[in-house]
This record gives sequence, structure tokens and C-alpha cells, in this order.
Amino acid sequence: MDFKTPRYIPMSRRRRIYEGKAKVLYEGPEPGTLIQHFKDDATAFNAKKHEVIEGKGVLNNRISEYIFQHLNDIGVPTHFIRRLNMREQLIREVEIIPLEVVVRNVATGSLATRLGIDEGTQLPRSIIEFYYKNDKLNDPMVSEEHITAFGWASPQEIDDIMALAIRVNDFLSGLFLGVGIRLVDFKMETGRLWENDVMRIVVADEISPDSCRLWDIKTNDKMDKDRFRRDMGGLVEAYTEVAKRLGIVADGERPQGSGPVLVKG
Repeated sequence: MDFKTPRYIPMSRRRRIYEGKAKVLYEGPEPGTLIQHFKDDATAFNAKKHEVIEGKGVLNNRISEYIFQHLNDIGVPTHFIRRLNMREQLIREVEIIPLEVVVRNVATGSLATRLGIDEGTQLPRSIIEFYYKNDKLNDPMVSEEHITAFGWASPQEIDDIMALAIRVNDFLSGLFLGVGIRLVDFKMETGRLWENDVMRIVVADEISPDSCRLWDIKTNDKMDKDRFRRDMGGLVEAYTEVAKRLGIVADGERPQGSGPVLVKG
């Protein structure tokens, strides 16, 4: 299948497949593809807290593109094909596995609270946790026993997911360390990609400051969505700094108002 020159359909004429808290999925230009649109919505605590922050979607699209393209280049399978514009990506359609995979390198957030560990404590090794994707239940933490008993994923798929999580963590840790950022933890989603009769597990959704905890190595300043969760302000500035350090945006470039804007009917 040729993904190089898809016909671009204006958003108003596209069929909407799914709308989440931060993204919208539209029917893609070719069978087996979707267009992933990044909104400016910022949500926390399962959307109990919600704001629209201009420019956030553009930054997440650009940062996620950069990360997914590098993952593709090193042989980590993902759903990403290419970025279409400032807010949209062309992706492969996958069957999303209803699990959030959280890889933790440093104690913070719910782990620190749950186990009574001081925030910022380096963990003895990276810890992988699974959460069942269900907003009504507040995405409860689950074990491999739950996952296999309820058929969300098979034992082999769990092994594949964990292997992907370790590879992504190794890559991201090195990538961010090189630009003076500590990867504290991150959330990853996966999906089943079917190619004829062959199925493989791939990294899906996005990887951005929305789904990673990123701390400046020298100051421990938070450069991620915790700035919104904890009412610290400066979210777009922090995301812009991440993008600048990765070489994605130039100094002085302001990622606002670019690309198609989602109009709510």
C-alpha cells in the first residue's frame, strides 16, 4: 500500500470514527488508515478537570511524531505512518488493547502515595504496571491474572507488550537524558495490527508530555502535564521547551493557531 501521497479530505467532510479527551480519529485516505487529530484540550482526573490551552495539540503532535518516527527507525513497531500537518498524523488502524501500560523509573504520583515512597526516589529498577482503560472506573490498576482471565490480552501478548515497554523506556530515557531531561515515567498504549492473517502488537496512541513525566535534570522543574494537574501554570511553555531541546521547534517559534482547528458542531 502506498502511503506517500494520500488524498487530503477537508475535516468537515471526513467521517469521525472516535473522539477522546485529547484527540479525534477520522477515517483515513486508504483502507486500514486513520487520521489522528490533536486537540488543545487539557484534561486530568478522568476529565473532571478540563481546559482548552491553545497550542498544546500542535506541540503534542510534533513531539509524538518525532518520537514515533525514531521508534520506527530503530525497529520498534508502531501505528505511525507520517505527520500530515501541524495537528494531524496518518496512522495505521489497529485494534486497541484496553490497557494503559505505565513504566516507572522514579517514584512519584500514585506510586509514591500508594507505597509511601518519597517523591523523586529512584526505583531499584523500572517497574511496569497495567491499568484497565475505563474512565467510569477511574482506570483501575490490574494484574496479569485479571488481564488473562477477562481476555483483554493473552499471556503471549502480555510478554510482547512488556518487551515493547522496556525497549521504549530504554530509548526514551536515553533520548531525554541527552537533552537534560529525566524520564520519570510514561504511559504507553498498544494495539493489534493485522496484516493479512498475521497479527503483531504495536505501540499506538501518542507519546508526548501529556503521557510522560519529564523533569529537568538540574532543577527538577516539571516539563509535563503535572503542570496542569497541580495548577502550576506554564504548560505550553514547558512543552515548547521540550520541543526546543529535541530540536523540533526553533527558538522564537510559537506553536499556536497552526493547522486545522477542530470546530465543534
